Amino acid sequence: MDSCSCFLPPSISNGRGRGFIGFVDPANTNQVVVDKATSDTLKSDLTTVFLPIVYIVVFAVGLPANGMAIWVFLFRTKKKHPSSIYMANLALADLLFVIWVPLKISYHLNGNDWTYGEPLCKVMVSFFYGNMYCSILFIACLSVQRYWVVAHPLSQQRKNNKVAVGVCVAVWAFVWLTSTPLYLYDHTVRIKDPNITTCHDVNVIQDALDPFPSVRLPYYYFIFMGLVVFLVPCVVIVVAYVLLLGVLGNSMGDSTASKNRRRAVVLIAVVLVTFVVCFVPSNVMLVVHYSLLKDGVADNGYGFYVSTLCLASLNSCLDPFIYYFVSEDFRNHVKNTLRCRSSRTVERMRVSFSSMKYSKRSKSFVSDGGTTQSSSC
Repeated sequence: MDSCSCFLPPSISNGRGRGFIGFVDPANTNQVVVDKATSDTLKSDLTTVFLPIVYIVVFAVGLPANGMAIWVFLFRTKKKHPSSIYMANLALADLLFVIWVPLKISYHLNGNDWTYGEPLCKVMVSFFYGNMYCSILFIACLSVQRYWVVAHPLSQQRKNNKVAVGVCVAVWAFVWLTSTPLYLYDHTVRIKDPNITTCHDVNVIQDALDPFPSVRLPYYYFIFMGLVVFLVPCVVIVVAYVLLLGVLGNSMGDSTASKNRRRAVVLIAVVLVTFVVCFVPSNVMLVVHYSLLKDGVADNGYGFYVSTLCLASLNSCLDPFIYYFVSEDFRNHVKNTLRCRSSRTVERMRVSFSSMKYSKRSKSFVSDGGTTQSSSC
């Protein structure tokens, strides 16, 4: 048995523990001792190679994709509508998270050694979970809005931007308020072996016989967020899309409805992939992880748990696909932005082509004066 194991309870010191539970070192109260399995995991390729690779992909894709999305929503979309407002806020939530990802990359590449201090660790953890729950809530808002637009096309409520803005403000206020508990306890832990400082990885248990007081705050927080901020929006999203498909199914003879149905199916598939990959595993494992810690159970598959949290960050890359399939305007604006077309150029082209007639013989647009122009703009 190694020198650290003598301070651990039998259930932890036998090498089977994978809960990342630490106990204060009696010889040095500024350090925490962990079992061999935890120490090995902190040194493994899972946490020092796989995780930073995923975060590098998230940063490389999420930063430009969400930056362009915000640019399109703010400067290229003239007619704002509720869907664009929800999508802009979703892109902002993703961007606020992505800008902190380099710290996660540095942390894992440095052998899970956090060198930026406790306050910055709390901020990064807060933005991580804030992004996840903001994404869930805004996707739920988009799903309900999508159903309402299709089911009530003549309703003025579908164009009520004030309601959308109010909902977005409420979502931001709710998420920031519920993130407060994450600032009320320490996330950094100084480990004796390996000689590193972890950030939101190791849970320090003060009393092995009664572990619940040491994890009471995060336990209540993640149980509440899992049941209220994850499960309830999931139900809302499922109901909204079932009703949406029902409305589109009732008008199958209409070619427009058929096109909307195909688009809705693709959108549902993208949202489903986002939830199955990013949100369902991470939220389930958060509840399971802290429930087991509360009962003092160490062997709880921490490797899978930390991997699901990493995969949750992929929503910052998948969300732009939701914008792409929800809004035709967004698709057109992205194409024009990539082609370096200004808003004035796009408007001139639209006006020019609206005054032309399409000739089937020449397969081109012909102006009133007989001038022929290509349609490949």
